[in-house]
Amino acid sequence: MQFIVHEDPVGRTTTNYIARADLAPFGLDGQVEQIWLKAGNDGSYEVACIPFSTYGLALGDTVLLGEDDYVREVVETSWHRTLRLLFVPGQPPAQLRQAAEVVRSEVSAAGLLSEWNGDRFVAVDVPPNTEPARLFAVMEAAVDAGHAFWEWAHTMPFTRA
Repeated sequence: MQFIVHEDPVGRTTTNYIARADLAPFGLDGQVEQIWLKAGNDGSYEVACIPFSTYGLALGDTVLLGEDDYVREVVETSWHRTLRLLFVPGQPPAQLRQAAEVVRSEVSAAGLLSEWNGDRFVAVDVPPNTEPARLFAVMEAAVDAGHAFWEWAHTMPFTRA
């Protein structure tokens, strides 16, 4: 089993709970994403990271867990969206660093939160009523040049196998 982990989740606190999301329903058999959560008072949990690979799940969503500590269902949405960008492999390291820095700079300029998984993959939290046009333009330019792929995480609903 391959685990997708969050090295520096945006909502990290001293009392987070870590659960898992099975990625098989999203075509990633044998992979599981580690999901950081904040415990609620009613047995529910609030997502405290920006999901890298789980669809239909975003920062601030309220979820329930199964007895196996896997996310079972989303019970309340935060209306945040997750925008993900993956730089294609094989780019010269200097070019990759420069492209990643441009994305980091635009995320910062837009006042958004992001998490990186290595040097090539970023997940960006887009709160409700936010349209970061300059960030979209930077990402679109990387995609148009054949250097990256991007997607919205809400294009598929969360589901558990």
